[in-house]
Amino acid sequence: MTRNATALQLTPELVAKTLRVVEDQGPEPNRTPISPAELDDLVHRIEAEADGDIWVFAYGSLMWNPGFAASASEPAIAYGWHRAFSLRIERLRATSAAPGLMLALRPGGSCAGRILKLPAETRRQELRTLLAREIRYAEVTGMVRWIPVRTPAGTRKVLTFWASTRHCPLTESIPLEEAAVLIAQACGPAGSCAEYLHRTVSDLCERNILDRNLWRLQEMVAARLNALPA
Repeated sequence: MTRNATALQLTPELVAKTLRVVEDQGPEPNRTPISPAELDDLVHRIEAEADGDIWVFAYGSLMWNPGFAASASEPAIAYGWHRAFSLRIERLRATSAAPGLMLALRPGGSCAGRILKLPAETRRQELRTLLAREIRYAEVTGMVRWIPVRTPAGTRKVLTFWASTRHCPLTESIPLEEAAVLIAQACGPAGSCAEYLHRTVSDLCERNILDRNLWRLQEMVAARLNALPA
């Protein structure tokens, strides 16, 4: 069973209610921005662990905004993992006064997405840019790892970003009701969490991927936004 993006209850008009101009407040509270040397070490570690080509598992914003020109792309399913809004944030798409949530992979279930191949000619540069985008703080360098995924070409070892509570106390399993409250309220200099949810679910619909939790979540966020004054 699939869902059509036109059937989304979380509409662009509702998303517009969440958007506002927010000044950059700097790094996340109690987080240490990753240093260039630490980022280089992470790049070297990933390259050393890679078996030739580097493929990245895209399950959220990397599907609709990868930030690099992939040299190849395939549909893929990660068994034993699911996508969830489980990473608490107070920056980017949120503030300390109105915190929000971002997606990460959590153990259990299955997750359909795509894998993207880093171009060989610019692999190190693209990998460094990707890691700088996804791993912004020294405390969360353990939230990047390799997992196997199933593709039409067989099983591939791919890089992904996951919600490791051992490495980051900001990640946890969050009930949909609480997630809807946080997503409906949060906006930062990079946009709102509702916008992020809308773009992700819309992209999944266009790819005929049904994520029941995210579909229910967009309904709940839409209901909260519909209840706001016009």
